[in-house]
Amino acid sequence: MSEPTPPAYTPAPAAPAAKWNVLSIVSLVTSVLWISIVGVITGHIALNQIKKTGEQGRVLAIIGLVVGYLGVLGWIIAWIFWGILIFAAANSGYSSY
Repeated sequence: MSEPTPPAYTPAPAAPAAKWNVLSIVSLVTSVLWISIVGVITGHIALNQIKKTGEQGRVLAIIGLVVGYLGVLGWIIAWIFWGILIFAAANSGYSSY
């Protein structure tokens, strides 16, 4: 008598690859590259898209937003500093006459 053959094993299908939201990556990269306002805008758009589609990248978009807002704050502080510096230099009382 021959041994019964075991049933053929079929592996389970592979899970589909997770889809990443491109704008979340763009948000992070542009925020890091000192293009802060672009990072903020694309971060907000990415979060909205991720909420609707369920794609991955929420953490990247949030990090892009935080870094982008810090960059915008840095630019505002720099402009205020330069404005005060120029105002102080203009009113320093030095005259070439």
